[in-house]
Amino acid sequence: MERLSGHVLLTGGTGFVGQAVLERLLVSHPDTRVSLLVRGKTGQSADDRVRKLLSKPVFKAWREAVGRDEAARIFAERVTAVEGSLDAVPPLPGDLTHVLHSASTVSFDPPIDEAFATNTGGARNLYTAIRESGADPHVVHVSTCYVGGLRKGVLPEARLDHDADWRVEADAAAAARQRVELRSREPGVLRGLMLRARAEHGKEGPRAVAIAAEAARVDWVKRRLVTAGRARAQSLGWTDVYTLTKALAERAAEELWGAEHRLSIVRPSVIESALEHPFPGWIDGFKVADPLIIAFGRGQLEDFPGVPDSVLDIIPVDFVVNAILAAAATPPPVAEPRYLHVASGASNPLPFHGMYRNVHEYFTANPIPDTPGAERVPTWQFPGDRRVERAIRRAEVLVGAANSTLDRLPSTPRLREWQRTMGRRERDVHSLRQLSDLYRAYVGTELIFDDANARALGARIPADRPDEGFDVTRIDWRDYLQRVHVPAITQLMRVFSRGRGGDRSSGPAAPKPLPQRTDVLAVFDLEGTVVDSNIVQQLLWVRRSQGGEAAAAAEAGSIITRLPAYLAAERRDRGEFLRTFLRRYAGMPAERLESAVRGGYTDLLLAHTSAAALQRVREHRAAGHRTVLVTGSIGVLAEPLAALFDEVVAGTMHEDDGVLTGYLGAPPLVDEARGAWLAQYAARGGFDLGASYAYGDSVADLPWLSLVGEATAVNPDARLARAALKRRWPILDWRRGGVSRADLIAR
Repeated sequence: MERLSGHVLLTGGTGFVGQAVLERLLVSHPDTRVSLLVRGKTGQSADDRVRKLLSKPVFKAWREAVGRDEAARIFAERVTAVEGSLDAVPPLPGDLTHVLHSASTVSFDPPIDEAFATNTGGARNLYTAIRESGADPHVVHVSTCYVGGLRKGVLPEARLDHDADWRVEADAAAAARQRVELRSREPGVLRGLMLRARAEHGKEGPRAVAIAAEAARVDWVKRRLVTAGRARAQSLGWTDVYTLTKALAERAAEELWGAEHRLSIVRPSVIESALEHPFPGWIDGFKVADPLIIAFGRGQLEDFPGVPDSVLDIIPVDFVVNAILAAAATPPPVAEPRYLHVASGASNPLPFHGMYRNVHEYFTANPIPDTPGAERVPTWQFPGDRRVERAIRRAEVLVGAANSTLDRLPSTPRLREWQRTMGRRERDVHSLRQLSDLYRAYVGTELIFDDANARALGARIPADRPDEGFDVTRIDWRDYLQRVHVPAITQLMRVFSRGRGGDRSSGPAAPKPLPQRTDVLAVFDLEGTVVDSNIVQQLLWVRRSQGGEAAAAAEAGSIITRLPAYLAAERRDRGEFLRTFLRRYAGMPAERLESAVRGGYTDLLLAHTSAAALQRVREHRAAGHRTVLVTGSIGVLAEPLAALFDEVVAGTMHEDDGVLTGYLGAPPLVDEARGAWLAQYAARGGFDLGASYAYGDSVADLPWLSLVGEATAVNPDARLARAALKRRWPILDWRRGGVSRADLIAR
């Protein structure tokens, strides 16, 4: 078998298989020039993306062997970027000798229009562009073994036997997007989405509701297009839209190229990490079976709907690359497409129970550290699809009910531990649902992929080039899984976890030291954060200061009679509640209110002020930060704490001849309004919000807490606590500590 020479066009060169193909071309086929079809990204041209490939781990051994400078020289001399995509293939060179088409969607269950556009439409666009170039290359079209679809028995290495028209199906898929988009904008659908968004985000403000409703509409569209793809695929006899569109892409390749030119179709099974080249365990991101393996190692999968004696057909990536290049070097006759299965199931089968046993042994001996649940590796019983599906549905209902209940309870450290536990459980159930839906067809298949053609091609590899072979019979599955593959993806999981800031299940990160800066804000909410009180208690303190316990008791009784209305307003909108409740100050002389605040009200407020909050304010001021106290209530009620801060931002109440009318002078500064104020305040003052700090206690504070780089949830309500846990914000409990009047003059 001769080595490749000439001009090679490679698609998918930035992907997993494409990177490995490019590396092998550079290392083992020195007489080739390679053009990569690459899409530019924002701020990064196609040339930039191609140049950065050389720094990838796949090229590490080659860089070290020839030297970094020489590798860069060879790469620049032999590799060229062709800016474009499968959506818009540019004019191609007329001297192409080989085309290696490995690009495709990496998702099994994408929306139907996206799957067709990438897999089937991409093949149509590519082969049309090659014909228009005038070149006559040998095309190697990389497909998948699973184009065989929903069937049992042996799948031959041959043209697929089906009557589906790829052009008709592609047009119908494109039209599906338009139909579903139009349906998503109908009043009935939008009304339902708005109601759910308002129930979940109403306290954050109208813009938050609108954003959530639109995000829900987009998700509504996607879910229906995913469902449409799955349903259409299964109605035609395929497992999912991925395998359907890959099968139809083969038909497009046969009709547009293979009918008059040289075409090889290479069908790998499940591609996983390298056995040997470029080094054992090389992998670029998690592949098909890896989320299942990692979820098992984390203790997240109590059981799985796999068929224990089915064949899990996996193949190391270096075997796939070697087969692609061997096929490219031995073209078939014109107009006689050749089919090759690069798979292990026929010649060296790995039963699903064998994979399970090896993974169980590995994680029992090597549990994933610092991962709740990993200390107990699950023992699967393989109960079958129906029992697992019932268990998943039951778990989804229980998790939803538990979260709904927790959101209604007062937030305490113990409640937050329950929320953290339920958060982990929710992720586990979601993972099981995704893995079960996506993989059950692949781990339960009864297809065996005949590999006679591939074995015959592999036999032609010269004996002096053993590392370029792909004889699957020499794979020792126990050695590969326990020594090579599982350690590789476990290490990859740790790298990803570090990049995300650690395991999210471990709770919020510790507070960071305060940097010395003068362009940083530290914004503190008043009620529930700095002071363990609310505006109801503040009014009672005012009444007590004015008329003693009897006056406070009378006011409390009056409030109780209006309590249902107040609670309803609070549920709908924080601003509406403030406007409604502050009307109770109507008729009170402003001077009388100020006198009460200077008197007993101040002592009561200070008794409920957190000493920890005061300490944190002083730390920020010592670091040079501008400290701001913000309240949606009226400023006079925050006046006792004004000396502790650089600025107090609050509302005012309209007066008529010195008497409060109960009407606010401006809309209350809460939820989104506070976020808009904060953005403008920072812009005018030259403050860096990304480095600034904010402290709040309510889910209504999310809009403005989310604007700063260092948000902290203080005494949070249940819904803010849940949001903080997801975002890994610090959660602090600042309870009353008692502050004296002497503390008010501390600067």
